[in-house]
Amino acid sequence: MEWLYMGWLGTPVWFWLAFIGIVGVLTAFDLGVLNRRDHEIGIKESLLLSAFYISIALLFGAWVWAEKGPDLGVKYYTGFVIEKALSIDNVFVISLIFSYFAIPRMYQYRALVWGIIAVIVLRGIMIGVGAAVVEQFHWVLYIFGGFLILTGVKMLFSGESEADIGANPVVRFLSKHLRVSKEMDGHHFLVKVPHEKTGKMVMAMTPLLLALIVINIADLVFAVDSVPAIFAITTDTFVVYTSNIMAILGLRALYFALSAMIHRFQYLSYALGLVLIFIGGKIFVADFLLDGDKFPPALSLGITLALILGGVLVSLWKTKDEATIPA
Repeated sequence: MEWLYMGWLGTPVWFWLAFIGIVGVLTAFDLGVLNRRDHEIGIKESLLLSAFYISIALLFGAWVWAEKGPDLGVKYYTGFVIEKALSIDNVFVISLIFSYFAIPRMYQYRALVWGIIAVIVLRGIMIGVGAAVVEQFHWVLYIFGGFLILTGVKMLFSGESEADIGANPVVRFLSKHLRVSKEMDGHHFLVKVPHEKTGKMVMAMTPLLLALIVINIADLVFAVDSVPAIFAITTDTFVVYTSNIMAILGLRALYFALSAMIHRFQYLSYALGLVLIFIGGKIFVADFLLDGDKFPPALSLGITLALILGGVLVSLWKTKDEATIPA
């Protein structure tokens, strides 16, 4: 069993297997218990499930802290908080996608579960490639830092604008070149329909599957921001990947509560812009002003939490007259 203690991407194999096991159990719980029957998830259930997933993520972080040390433990929590906050923008886009394809709320959770499974694989590929590049070329971190600063500035000054899902070129291409049924077929992703010319029964995608594909493409776009942000905190592949995935795992549970009150987080994007500017700027501060010394991880986590919490509180205060949300 010596192979279990061999290093892979800087971390013992048994660490990776333990994490994969946790993700597997949680996914099986989702598919076999929570997703056993189609039902509409209310805000109370959404918040309880989200609290459960956040508790798992925090406990896992405590394990990382104990096994890999306080430095990486704090960096795990910082990465988790940033990814969790950035995912709120993702929730807004997912809500628009479901609305565009007229997906009933009772079937949305199923699409989100399978979407998360795809994200686990796709993020793993992106982070693996990113880690290999950063290990060989440290200067790539400066590109990440500059990109994060530019993205943060854009978030500060671009203002809020609602995405037009129907005008998206990817949506138009998929709708035009793939056979998609006009109506839903329960929670099924595929259905047999008569061919337009021959009348023979052929397989077609349902709007639910098309929505799932578009959601995963949207996540790849969001990953362009979130993955560099965590690499700017640490280059430890295990911490980068696990903090990212742990934040995303709970997104499907939190989605139903956030989608009902997303209008109350109008000013959070400004806070997220400041977070990205801070995280990107931290790379240059550490290398050029601190002579290569590490920016204190605890201070980084504190500033990140303060900015995000400030954005949430300002948003809730500014929109207090819109506090009524559906049960």
